[in-house]
Amino acid sequence: MTVMPAGSSHVLLVLVLVLVLCWVAPSRQEPAPVQLRLGGPRGPAGEGRLEVLYQGRWGTVCDDGFDFHAATVACRQLGYTAAITWTHSATYGQGEGPIWLDNVRCGGSEGSLAECAHNGWGISDCHHGEDAGVVCSGQRLPGNSPQATATGHLAEVLGQTLEEVRLKPILARAKMSMPVMEGAVEVKHNGRWRQACDANWTRNNSRVVCGMLGFPREKHVNTSFYRKLWNKKLKDPNSSLKTLSQKNSFWVHRVRCQGSEPHLARCPVQMAPPAPRQHACPQGMHAIVSCLPGPAFQKGTGKGKNKTAPGKVLPVRLRAGTHAGEGRVEVLRHGQWGTVCDKQWDLAAASVVCRQLGYGTAKQALVGARMGQGLGPIHMSNVQCTGHERSLGECRFQDAEQNGCRHEADAAVRCHMPFMDFKSQVRLAGGRNPEEGVVEVLVPVQGQLQWGAVCGAQWGLNEAMVVCRQLGLGFASHALQETWYWAGSPGASQVVMSGVRCAGTELALQQCQRHGPVHCPSGGGRFSAGVTCTAHAPDLVMNAQLVQETAYLEDRPLGLLYCAHEERCLSRSADNMQWPYGHRRLLRFSSQIHNLGRADFRPRMGRHAWTWHQCHRHFHSIEVFTHYDLLTLNGSKVAEGHKASFCLEDTNCPEGLQRRFACANFGEQGVSVGCWDTYRHDIDCQWIDITDVPPGSYTFQVVVNPKHEVAESDFSNNVMRCQCKYDGQRVWMHGCHTSDAYGADVVSDMERRERLANNLV
Repeated sequence: MTVMPAGSSHVLLVLVLVLVLCWVAPSRQEPAPVQLRLGGPRGPAGEGRLEVLYQGRWGTVCDDGFDFHAATVACRQLGYTAAITWTHSATYGQGEGPIWLDNVRCGGSEGSLAECAHNGWGISDCHHGEDAGVVCSGQRLPGNSPQATATGHLAEVLGQTLEEVRLKPILARAKMSMPVMEGAVEVKHNGRWRQACDANWTRNNSRVVCGMLGFPREKHVNTSFYRKLWNKKLKDPNSSLKTLSQKNSFWVHRVRCQGSEPHLARCPVQMAPPAPRQHACPQGMHAIVSCLPGPAFQKGTGKGKNKTAPGKVLPVRLRAGTHAGEGRVEVLRHGQWGTVCDKQWDLAAASVVCRQLGYGTAKQALVGARMGQGLGPIHMSNVQCTGHERSLGECRFQDAEQNGCRHEADAAVRCHMPFMDFKSQVRLAGGRNPEEGVVEVLVPVQGQLQWGAVCGAQWGLNEAMVVCRQLGLGFASHALQETWYWAGSPGASQVVMSGVRCAGTELALQQCQRHGPVHCPSGGGRFSAGVTCTAHAPDLVMNAQLVQETAYLEDRPLGLLYCAHEERCLSRSADNMQWPYGHRRLLRFSSQIHNLGRADFRPRMGRHAWTWHQCHRHFHSIEVFTHYDLLTLNGSKVAEGHKASFCLEDTNCPEGLQRRFACANFGEQGVSVGCWDTYRHDIDCQWIDITDVPPGSYTFQVVVNPKHEVAESDFSNNVMRCQCKYDGQRVWMHGCHTSDAYGADVVSDMERRERLANNLV
């Protein structure tokens, strides 16, 4: 018999208790329950930056590995019925504090985000520019309890999601239409397609469905013919419709939209009738919807014009978007284009913009200059829309000047677009990655569709931009007229398209102008067109105000112009002067070129190919970086100049950005995102030689990147113009603006007044 020391029984008892507790609660990293909230600008039904309260501190969630399943869990925990989508890259602005979760992996059925797999609390290699956000659907559940369940509205039933909507074409003309604009409404619910019952179906429901499918408006449809087809199918013994329509799982019982919702999931929806044995669609048929496409998707001309009263319409446009139907929102107000501040920017306001432009509702309302920063005025802030407005000008808003908005807070949108299947009509072959290769198109040849190459002659960046956009690959970084190192697809070597000329805004290469009969003297092959695509691109814009403020005249002695003459920066009449006697009259000015895009502006050629100029003793990375012209009011050129890029560098950057490019010591050249390159008025060739120009009124014009040697997201703002008055001794510059800064009416009025003043003189 073993004798135990005094007090040892207590130790044994404690050990037994520990063992029992460990057995009851197995070792598992299950943290205490955590709270979630949404930060940043949010929509009316729960959208924003996802934030987590852990150990008494609020932090964010990294977007690495975050997906729809994680968004679903988060939305349920927040008390919403389901998730519509999730966002990445700090769509709702950058958060503060720790990044608590990274590489979150959920199955979708977890009751809390803390139950999902992740790296561990606070273990992350992310920064707040990668904060994840969510867009939740439906109403908040009573008591904010994730366990609450109820029958009836989808917005009150946990775990039910409306994932997709489509129109199933019924009539032959609808089946041949692209995009499909009319048909039976089908809704994907929990992975299965159901048909919407037409009982109590409203035009507001149709408006929301059309918006999701990329159409701005719905139209009335005569359902009597569809009813006859339905009844005929029910009587057909070979049709399974009668059997299927008896099952409640075939139907969506009822949808009740107000017409302002951006997504059907935000409407109250009943998947099944309230009574257990009630039929989901008694004596009904599938709901039929017919949509009106926007002007860009209509066949013919003269359609789709906005019928809104002219006084209330504020024209809008999208700039710098990677894909069609997305971009920074700009508004034409007081005759000048300006941006919109992202304060209170939400899906309702974004959807008004999208519909006004001829698209559907908004997929995302983006904040924080996600599509690059604009230049010029900020016209609107705190925009509040109901969703029924026909123009952004009908919404309530405040002047941005009162709110202290800056261009770092420019609002942007991503719109629902009609499915046109353009992507299947073009492909890239032979490249080292999916973003580059020989361009191959699918076109009819002798009555049959055939894949073939595009002639490389006259192929340029505008055409390449259309191809990259058509493939959903963003912008073109290079347009190649010769593709020596890329082998095309076997059987697609024949040139089937030549003489392609695009404006750059087309949605597909097939919409561009081209030769009728193919004419390609080079014969294709290694002279076929090729492209390289990129998700982001730079965007250079000239500071017009600085040009206006710094312009002056100088009579410069010829003895100081030898190097400038060698670089052809003087008018041709300088060749006939008695050097070094005499002088040239120069219109001098400073230029400051901003990179407002989302990628660095770099010379197309590497340092090995730069040109050395002995006289000025520097390299030219781009031989012609800017064109300077003096034009008559009718557009005739009376004097010209040019500026080579001898030093493309970050002269200045805003606070918080580091200068990365400098020309000293044969350094790397370029202009970083957000920075600017300045050419002072006192350096050679920063002028126009106006020695031979008579007094009068002129237009002064500067074109940046004139030959499109380097790809940009937007070439429309590369031209800057000023009104110029020269009396033979002095010069006045006024009204300087980039080419897309003013509306057409304002520009034509400025030109008309200038002509009138000149005639009176």
